[in-house]
Amino acid sequence: MPVEVNKSGLLVWLASMMLLAGCERAGNQEVLTLAHGLDEGHTVHKAMVLMAERLSEYSGGSMRIDIYSGGQLGSERETLELLQIGSLAMTKVSASPLEGFVPTLKLFSIPYIFDDRDHHLRVLDSEIGAQLLDSLQVARLKGLGYYDAGSRSFYTNKRPVETPADLEGLKIRVMKSQTSVRMVAELGGSPTPISLGEIYTALQQGVVDGAENNPPTFHRMRHYEAAGFYSLDEHTFVPDVLLMSKRVWDELSAEEQGWLMRAVRESVDYQRQLWQAETEQSLEAVKSAGVVVTYPDKAPFRAAVEPMKADYAGTETGELLDAIKSME
Repeated sequence: MPVEVNKSGLLVWLASMMLLAGCERAGNQEVLTLAHGLDEGHTVHKAMVLMAERLSEYSGGSMRIDIYSGGQLGSERETLELLQIGSLAMTKVSASPLEGFVPTLKLFSIPYIFDDRDHHLRVLDSEIGAQLLDSLQVARLKGLGYYDAGSRSFYTNKRPVETPADLEGLKIRVMKSQTSVRMVAELGGSPTPISLGEIYTALQQGVVDGAENNPPTFHRMRHYEAAGFYSLDEHTFVPDVLLMSKRVWDELSAEEQGWLMRAVRESVDYQRQLWQAETEQSLEAVKSAGVVVTYPDKAPFRAAVEPMKADYAGTETGELLDAIKSME
């Protein structure tokens, strides 16, 4: 059974059910509906536009992707629910909230399992990455690929975070992920789960003293106006996951699936190029705005969260952690 729809999203869900089918035919054309919560200037949206163009090209115009941006069809949670019942074809969500659907996906929220961006992307494109995408089928989701969402680091409004001790006494916003909550607690901070859209006001009003995210998000959402210290400790690399309804996927022919996956691969490669360029531009922009950007020694942070990794010894997640380390 699909997960329960919460009350706040009920109207969106009902409207989507009435207006959309995840996959429908318009004449001789197969139409796939894709929804996400990002604005149209985001690298992921631009990559999705490329994907739609390529799919139309490869299918000779027999397939089309209609993209609804900016949360028009609901939150990440709501679009996932629509995928599960086949009323929406595709969406993009962060990997961290997916651990609520498939526990193995908690892997990406475990800190310091990747050495750097190159190591992270190599793992995503390996058999390990494919295995994690396949694991989503138990939730009636088809994992198509990974978009780059960079590394997450701490930004604060009181002091730079140069060592774990600097987090003591600070309320740090985290995603609604049990693993993320534990990470901040292990490092000595006070984890405070709130939604992304509430961070700016929470920083201004003192609800939180800091947060953690990637450079483009720190810049695009103007969090640097309320947090003047950005410490690039790069504790996690949490990708965005491009998903499809398993029900809709199964309705496509093998040829149609092949066209789509070809378009997905080009979309992923394009987005990763855009992301790297924007990351560099974002860091320069926040520095110009007066943000103090520092590069702390990661060793004390790694040591502080080592018990988290030890807890997974002898489990499937532990085996995956060992496999990831072997690819350093």
